[in-house]
Amino acid sequence: MANNVSTFNDTTAGAASKVAAKVSDTAAQVKDQVDANRQTAAQGLEQAASTIRDKAQSLPGGETVSDLAHSAADKLTATAGYVREHDVNTMMADVETLVKNNPGPALVAAAVVGFLVGRAFSGND
Repeated sequence: MANNVSTFNDTTAGAASKVAAKVSDTAAQVKDQVDANRQTAAQGLEQAASTIRDKAQSLPGGETVSDLAHSAADKLTATAGYVREHDVNTMMADVETLVKNNPGPALVAAAVVGFLVGRAFSGND
């Protein structure tokens, strides 16, 4: 009986190490892919900011809406710079710090994102 338990433990440990290795490899591939696309993402953010700035004056709502549009464009430009200058590990550490320092708003944001993702994948339109 003890031999069967030992064999089971060895088999389980081997399977667990294979799963851990696969997860680690997949995580490394995802990290590499995200790092490879950072420049493209930053460029897209800057293009969006430029478009918002170009359209800000023609938006209905007057100066208040125009100011909000310019402010949003400035935030997009800052985000583009952040994405361009920081690798995935740094960004993940920053997100972790943000969540630890602001757990309530982080939970609300996670719920909103979850709701939006759920709506995007549901067939009920």
